[in-house]
Amino acid sequence: MDFNMKKLASDAGVFFSRAVQFTEEKLGQAEKTELDAHFENLLARADITKNWTEKILHQTEVLLQPNPSARVEEFLYEKLDRKVPSRVTNGELLAQYMVEAANDFGPGTPYGKTLLKVGETQKRLGGAERDFMHSASINFLNPLRNFLEGDWRTITKERKILENRRLDLDACKARLKKAKAAEAKASLWSDEVEKAEHERRLAQTEFDRQAEVTRLLLEGISSTHVNHLRCLHEFVEAQTTYYAQGYQCMLDLQKQLGSSKGEIFPGTFVGNAESSPPPATTSPTTVAATIPAMPTLVGAATPATAGEGALNLNDVKPPASGTRKARVLYDYEAADSSELALLADEMITVYSLPGMDPDWLIGERGNQKGKVPVTYLELLS
Repeated sequence: MDFNMKKLASDAGVFFSRAVQFTEEKLGQAEKTELDAHFENLLARADITKNWTEKILHQTEVLLQPNPSARVEEFLYEKLDRKVPSRVTNGELLAQYMVEAANDFGPGTPYGKTLLKVGETQKRLGGAERDFMHSASINFLNPLRNFLEGDWRTITKERKILENRRLDLDACKARLKKAKAAEAKASLWSDEVEKAEHERRLAQTEFDRQAEVTRLLLEGISSTHVNHLRCLHEFVEAQTTYYAQGYQCMLDLQKQLGSSKGEIFPGTFVGNAESSPPPATTSPTTVAATIPAMPTLVGAATPATAGEGALNLNDVKPPASGTRKARVLYDYEAADSSELALLADEMITVYSLPGMDPDWLIGERGNQKGKVPVTYLELLS
């Protein structure tokens, strides 16, 4: 009991001494032992690493799980060391709704069949998203989290110890300075000077030892950067795979819908002017446009009965109304004399003719005229 009381009194004395030293330093009444420039740079780099790791970790969690309630739930399960319950992705849930709707509307109806196709694609996308989230969590989030909860806590602990050792050292220096000042007035203080000098040497040894331990930990931040760099590459590879799977899924779905679109909407002109340029070996993907199409005339030639190459461009006259300006999105090389070569960002006039393939328009640039693919254009009002 006596030993514990002595230790408690000793700890209280040390704490009081540190508090006094810290306060006097803040008030400019005491000197402070400064660390060397290299050590300060190590400390600054460690702080920057910790701060940005926290931000990147948090934002990656938001990217993988946008629902804040779900993130809190997963966090609690991890803290309780329990398995996180399996949760369907938004794509899988959408797929489920679409399939159920198709069954109610009738899987044999055009709408029902399309819902089934889109639902199947959404299910594939949901599965790809689940794989990406799992890979990103293991290969990227966990290493970042382990650094913050492991290495950084150790660094923080040792830095706190180092700061206490510095305060002890500076307090000993202050006592030694006072003892020497008193010695100058009376020789009776010589013992106090020797005692203060001994305490300063011990404090200096403890400070130097702790500074070396802390320095080694801070220099380990370089290894942390290397490890995080490797994890970042793995995260990018997982994300690349995920988006590639999504792109392929949508291409497959687009082909399926495109093959049945003509049966459902005969003669309708649909598509998306912002879509990417199609491969050179395939015809342009059908895209949405709102350019007025002239009504099909009775007996007019259609692509089924007359080839587009048979179109005599010299006889083509633009309609009195319905022409529009368009900006070219991508360079396009004409396949034959009936087509008009395009350069990205140039402006041309476009219009539709009766019986034309809805994926094409007639484009004019000055005296030049020819067919142009709609997917390469941004139609302007």
